[in-house]
Amino acid sequence: MTTIDPAAAVRPGTPVAPPKHLVELTVDGETVRVAEGTTVLQACRSAGHDDIPTLCYGDTLTPKNACRVCMVEVEGSRTLVPSCSRTVDAGMVVRTDTERVRHSRRMVLEFLGSSTDLSVAANVGRWNEEYGVDTERYGSERATKAQPVVRDNELYVRDYEKCILCYKCVDACGSQWQNTFAIAVAGRGFDARIAAEYDAELPDSACVYCGNCIAVCPTGALMFTTEHDMRAAGNWDESRQTQTDTICPYCGVGCQLTLHVQDASIVKVTSPSDHSVTHGNLCIKGRFGFQHVQNRD
Repeated sequence: MTTIDPAAAVRPGTPVAPPKHLVELTVDGETVRVAEGTTVLQACRSAGHDDIPTLCYGDTLTPKNACRVCMVEVEGSRTLVPSCSRTVDAGMVVRTDTERVRHSRRMVLEFLGSSTDLSVAANVGRWNEEYGVDTERYGSERATKAQPVVRDNELYVRDYEKCILCYKCVDACGSQWQNTFAIAVAGRGFDARIAAEYDAELPDSACVYCGNCIAVCPTGALMFTTEHDMRAAGNWDESRQTQTDTICPYCGVGCQLTLHVQDASIVKVTSPSDHSVTHGNLCIKGRFGFQHVQNRD
């Protein structure tokens, strides 16, 4: 007698998602087939084009199209398109490395680099070299540099000289993950900036110190206090760090932690964005509750 797993059976009336059709497009002369609804960036990466730069893109967040550094050329389109959010169409012809694309990326990187500190942003140095970026081309005056580091708690610091207004922290704190809504955009135009809700002081806000904003920040504007202080002292060295995966011991949810260890001390904690439980997110205990491990007393 055949036994049917009740969990695998589809109950009457249960909506079933229709199967996704494959869409065929061309990326830099190569034919690529991906599921409908796939973004151009995902299609390019599936074809091995991993060199498209991204800053505001996060694989666990809805694309915001804020940084515009991932632009590509699509045949028939009057303007360049953001590959992180534009979905593929059948017969689409995409070019990722034309002179027009390179010129656009160079300008965006120069605009960002001339107004913010991207010194610790991953891959930016390599992109600057690849695209011939000159951040001094617009003069030495920085519109948003010269901002003091905000240290109003012991867990993380806010260095808005490095903020590019990508809105990833707003989304991670808001409806897409944490639902705390402690982070928002304050001001308008050139005065726009990331702040606690109603521009309140962070300790007076709804912040629960989960640190999920730190996890998605691409430039180091939000950073562990341990990492910030070690960088300031010249002791931060990722080449000497090891990463060890473990399970958070604080409760029974089963969140996966990645411990970053340097000189026999945990310097920060992250979680894989592709983990089925956390999706890169943690609570205050999981992300910051590691101090007791190295209490030498």
